[in-house]
Amino acid sequence: MQTVDRLYMRHSTDKQTNLRQKHHLDPYLTSGSPVYEDPATSSRLHPLKRPGFQRLLDEAAVGDVVRLADAARLFRSVQDVLDVRDVLRRRGLHLRIASGAWSGMDLTSEDPMTKLFVTMLAGVLEFQRDMISENTRDGVAAARSAGKVLGRPARLSSEQAAAIVAAYQDEGAAVKALAREYSVDPKVIRRVLDSAGARDAPSDPGELLGELGGKESSEPEASAPADPVVSIDVPGLLAEYLQDAADVVVRDALRGGRTIRRGQGYSLRVAAPLSIHRAALEACAALAADGAAPAGRKAYRVYADRVGAAPAARGMTAGTALSA
Repeated sequence: MQTVDRLYMRHSTDKQTNLRQKHHLDPYLTSGSPVYEDPATSSRLHPLKRPGFQRLLDEAAVGDVVRLADAARLFRSVQDVLDVRDVLRRRGLHLRIASGAWSGMDLTSEDPMTKLFVTMLAGVLEFQRDMISENTRDGVAAARSAGKVLGRPARLSSEQAAAIVAAYQDEGAAVKALAREYSVDPKVIRRVLDSAGARDAPSDPGELLGELGGKESSEPEASAPADPVVSIDVPGLLAEYLQDAADVVVRDALRGGRTIRRGQGYSLRVAAPLSIHRAALEACAALAADGAAPAGRKAYRVYADRVGAAPAARGMTAGTALSA
C-alpha cells in the first residue's frame, strides 16, 4: 500500500506568512503532497482542536507520514507532544519534522531512545516558549513604566462612555438600544456601565454570559424562575475544548468540576446552574458542525442529551448527576 506525505503548516497571525515553512517542505510540495493549514491560529489552541490538523487526521490512512517544517508549528508544550504522539501512534501514522534537532527522526517510533529523546526535546521547546513569554512580560512592564499606552484602542472614547452612562442613568436607555446607537456589541455597553458602577450586578447567570434573549427594557424585570443547579458529566473532549471558552462563567464552572475516569477516557462532573450548562453547550457547537471530527460530534450529542434531559427531572437538587 502506497503511503502519503501529508504536510501541516500554521502561522499565528494574518501578518505572518508560511514562506519559510514552504521552503523546508519544498520537495513534498513540488511532488503534490496534500497540504493542511491553520492560518492565523494561536499555538495556545491545542493541536488536536485545530481545524486543519483535525482534517489531516480524518483523511490520513495507516502508514501515512505527517510532515512539519519545524516543531513549533504543531507543539507548544510537553503535553502537546505527548498527546499528538499518542494519537498518531494509535492511528498508525508517522511524524517527521524537516528542521531542528528532531529532523530525521520518526517521532512516533516506539524504541526507548526515541521516546526519551522526544520527551527531552519537548521540555526544551516548552522552556523556550516560557522564556519568550517572560521576555514579553518584561518588555510590557518596561513600556508601561515609560508611560506608553498598550493594548487595543478603546472602542468608545471617554466622551462617548460618559454619554452612555448618562443616558442609562438619567434617561433609562436600554443596553441594546445604546449598543445599536454606538454600533458596538451589548457587552461593550455593559462593561462601560459596570466600570462606572452604573449597573447593578445581574442576578441571572445567563446575563453574565451575554445570552439574555428578548427585548431589553428600562423597567425592572420580574423575578425569573429559579435556575436549578444540576450536576452533569461533561465528556472529556468537550471539557478540554471549553478551557478556552470566551465566557468566564463557563470556564469557572469547569474549573470546579470533578474528574470521573471512564476506561481510557474521562468526564468532568460539573455542578452548575442549568443555564451555564446550556451556555457551555452553545460554546462548543462548532464540534457538531458539518465536517467536524466524528469524536467531537459524538461527545457533543452525549452532552446535549444530558443537558436536554435535565429540565424534565423535576425536584432535581444540586449533586444529582446526569451521566447516563
